[in-house]
Amino acid sequence: MKMGIPERKEREKEARREEILNAAQKVFFEKGLTATTVDDIAQLAELSKGTLYLYYHSKEDLYLATAGRGMDIMYGMFERAVAASDDPITQIFNIGDAYYQFFREQRDFFRMFYYFESPLFHAQISKDMMDQCTLRDRKVWDLVASPVRRAIEAGLLKPELDPLEVGIMLWSNANGFFRLLDRNEQYWKEKMGVDLLGTLRKSSGLLLEAMLTEEGRRNRANLQLYRESVVHKENQQ
Repeated sequence: MKMGIPERKEREKEARREEILNAAQKVFFEKGLTATTVDDIAQLAELSKGTLYLYYHSKEDLYLATAGRGMDIMYGMFERAVAASDDPITQIFNIGDAYYQFFREQRDFFRMFYYFESPLFHAQISKDMMDQCTLRDRKVWDLVASPVRRAIEAGLLKPELDPLEVGIMLWSNANGFFRLLDRNEQYWKEKMGVDLLGTLRKSSGLLLEAMLTEEGRRNRANLQLYRESVVHKENQQ
């Protein structure tokens, strides 16, 4: 079937949007948000600044759209982590492991997420772009909360727990360690004698074990075996 003019224009528009994001990603990875200008991105994309503003309202909108690519990558990794097991407790650990893999393999995107915490940054974002980010965010958190919910329903985790709150606790714990690893992993290892990854595994395990019911505790040995296998695998790399 021959493509109509509206369809062709929409496809061309989407292609141009991707070209802009490709340029933005390259510049943001190299220079960061503060040092990057819209002119930098327009020049690399071989567009006028006016044309670029037809697609994105601001540098901050471009930054958030670029970071959205990272969120999509992370979501795909979380999906595969959940699909790798039918056991909800294992799925929870698998998501944590996938987040660590994302941190290791997609460090530039991980660093882009830092700016999400700045109120000043959020003030520069258009409502449309913020709504898109919120949809992505909810999609990720729904996936993270799903095995927690199933674990509660299966009687493995305490019934008074809220699945999303559990996800936030585990994420905050992991994120704190990843920040330390990102800033100066060698310092902690060589100067302080601390294996941050091993400490993270212990911390995550202790958090989760504190939430287990008696039924869940019967599988506690499996949690210990998991932590040891992951740490061993990392040390072998």
